[in-house]
Amino acid sequence: MMTQIPNLDELIRMALREDVGDGDHSTLACIPSDAMGKAKMVAKKPGVLCGVEVGERVFHLVNPELKVSVMKHDGDQLAVGDIVMLVEGAAGSILTAERTALNFMQRLSGIATQTNIMVKMLDGLHTRLLDTRKTTPNMRLLEKYAVKCGGGTNHRIGLYDMVMLKDNHIDFAGGIEKAIDRTRQYLMENHKDLRIEIEVRNMDELERVMQHGGVDRIMLDNFDTETLKLAVKRIGGQYETEASGGITDETLRAYAESGVDFISVGALTHHIKSLDLSLVSNFQ
Repeated sequence: MMTQIPNLDELIRMALREDVGDGDHSTLACIPSDAMGKAKMVAKKPGVLCGVEVGERVFHLVNPELKVSVMKHDGDQLAVGDIVMLVEGAAGSILTAERTALNFMQRLSGIATQTNIMVKMLDGLHTRLLDTRKTTPNMRLLEKYAVKCGGGTNHRIGLYDMVMLKDNHIDFAGGIEKAIDRTRQYLMENHKDLRIEIEVRNMDELERVMQHGGVDRIMLDNFDTETLKLAVKRIGGQYETEASGGITDETLRAYAESGVDFISVGALTHHIKSLDLSLVSNFQ
């Protein structure tokens, strides 16, 4: 549930402070303080909905007396014209909350929608679609929640819950073997029970990992599809496998057909188009 995300209300308050500043002067100038109204949030494009709870919290943090009726829920498929929620109460409060609620919900729904499109491309295959750490600062948990709403799988949440030995770690450590050994020693000394993933850039680096061992997952970075098939065959199920690097809608299926366990796509959270939602006020 999105409401279980730590500091969600503070994140929303920060967004409102950024937008409202010392006052919503357009609304204050035009709308009497005692004016009442109603509005409906409507889908203008088809997609997967995400962020209903955060949108509801925006309206209630602006004015706890607003009545919000949720008509659709996170993970629902939306058609054009579907009503997502109804809001009734002080007209000025509805207008002040409108853009912040839409900003959250449109972005999260965009992530869920794109994730769902790519997940469907993997139908019939065992490969799972992963997100990455390429997220909007302070929005990571929300954006990873949106990936799950779209049917994707969360990779590590941050630097703290899994070890990822990438090229820079390996180079600074003095090579693959030293990076693995130092990591295992560090985890043992600090009583950390974390999984270890290592990135390899070619078949030679893969062979060094296979000979040395000591990891849980191997990331095959920027492999073409034919080389990826060879790599997955060489690993032979000894370790989990992940493909990453420039994989798009057009190439996703071909990469998955290699038999790789996971495909990570940073674009799920950092290169998406928000889903078009609109707030229509004083509808009949």
